[in-house]
Amino acid sequence: MTIELTGLDPVIHAPKRLAAMAILANAQSADFGFLRAQLDIADSDLSKQMATLEKAGYVTVRKSGHGRGGVTTYRITKAGKAAFQRHVATLRAITEGA
Repeated sequence: MTIELTGLDPVIHAPKRLAAMAILANAQSADFGFLRAQLDIADSDLSKQMATLEKAGYVTVRKSGHGRGGVTTYRITKAGKAAFQRHVATLRAITEGA
């Protein structure tokens, strides 16, 4: 049996980014505080993970307000959703074929 690994995306594969993408794939959008709480990670870590996803074109970022009252909201892009679905399908094929 040959296992096809080309569907695994190294950007999404990191556990924190995979979890963030899973949340965003199932929501209209999510704000920074919600993602931080769900992933149970520090602000700086979440910022780094989301910047990587944004750079890959997998999420868009919208900032409203300034300072303590500002809100940063993330939304998965069409390319991000396709990459996430491909990644998950590959993971399923690997794990279900084992």
